[in-house]
Amino acid sequence: MDPCPFVRLIVESLSLKLPPAAKPVATAGIHPATTPCFCKITLNHFPSQTALLPLADTAPAPSSASTPAAVFHLDPAALRRLSGRPATLRVSIYAGRSGHTCGVRSGKLLGRVKLGISLKGAGSARPGVLHCGWTKLGKHREADDAAACAKLHLVVRSEPEPRFVFQFGGEPECSPVVFQIQGNIRQPVFSCKFNADRNSRSRTLSSDFTSHRPWSMGSFLGDRERQWRERKGWMIMIYDLSGSLVAAASIITPFVPSPGSDRVSRSNPGAWLILRAHGHSLSSWKPWGRLEAWRERGLVDGLGYKFELVTENGPACGIPISEGTMNMKKGGNFCIDSSHRAMMRDNPGICPWPPIRGFVMSSSVEGGGKASKPVVQVGAQHVKCMSDVALFIALSAAIDLSMDACQLFSRKLRKELCHEEQADHIW
Repeated sequence: MDPCPFVRLIVESLSLKLPPAAKPVATAGIHPATTPCFCKITLNHFPSQTALLPLADTAPAPSSASTPAAVFHLDPAALRRLSGRPATLRVSIYAGRSGHTCGVRSGKLLGRVKLGISLKGAGSARPGVLHCGWTKLGKHREADDAAACAKLHLVVRSEPEPRFVFQFGGEPECSPVVFQIQGNIRQPVFSCKFNADRNSRSRTLSSDFTSHRPWSMGSFLGDRERQWRERKGWMIMIYDLSGSLVAAASIITPFVPSPGSDRVSRSNPGAWLILRAHGHSLSSWKPWGRLEAWRERGLVDGLGYKFELVTENGPACGIPISEGTMNMKKGGNFCIDSSHRAMMRDNPGICPWPPIRGFVMSSSVEGGGKASKPVVQVGAQHVKCMSDVALFIALSAAIDLSMDACQLFSRKLRKELCHEEQADHIW
């Protein structure tokens, strides 16, 4: 099947030109010579994005290394909605600090820019520039003196970003089928098999893949008690339609609570190894990535995670690719975007992906207590064969299962996640 059309809409090369009388006065922490202003960028009903706005009398020189001010990812449904008539891009410019103080917006509105953006044909094979140049701010458009006009320079361009879309037919721990989706067509492409065997996988996986803990649970708990205080042995295996095992994700560092607590801490995270097929025995397979996960403390209870690509020197010399936190209650979206990771371009001899920029993959993750059928998107440029996709499917399953592995140890896990010996045990 062909990939689905996605488009990345990029807003960049921002610069604000203000008349002398309109330049904002410096206050604590604000320096007019650098960046005294910020802007909020909105595209139709997409959430707004905030960016710093430098002052300049000339347009900034384009640079491939510069970070875009805003990026909007348009899926096929959004492209259909916006293809009939021009989309509206709004840029609101403020002077002062960004954010809110005691519920009051801290920046002073200087003006707005409104652009009509045509996205017809944006999903074609070629990128395009939709706007490039200076535009007067709304409240200054009637000024007769050009020197008295406030102007905003911006570049808006589109990049086709075709993606393959997949969805688990059920929760990963229920050993579901994985479907490829294109419009209303759902075609099975993989099957999953989940195993919660509590026996350590270290006998199966090479000892080079495991990591040493800063402390040992054995010094705090007896052997019998320890088995109820460890979530380990989980493995999900991905099979293609012919029944061949093509990828797997396995817990290599157990998820255990920190001493005196019932939660997995950042200082002692659990870890998964994502494996690529290389022979018929798991011990001969090659590690592709390593995912760490833990329970974050703070105002929002979150799942912390860190994903690294494994190099030939082993997991200890991994290349950081994605790190963040998602809400344990509401869930979120796990994403890898190489345009924000320069190291993916700097080490083409080490990195298994080509040295290119752009979207790599994303996976939806439901919050605790909700049925999860992850939707996985993979950039078409990163797929040479279906076994490449299988690695991302295994990674998606691992991040989804980490939501369960990081549940408080005072709670009972669902039976699919428990070994038979603990199926009726209350944590």
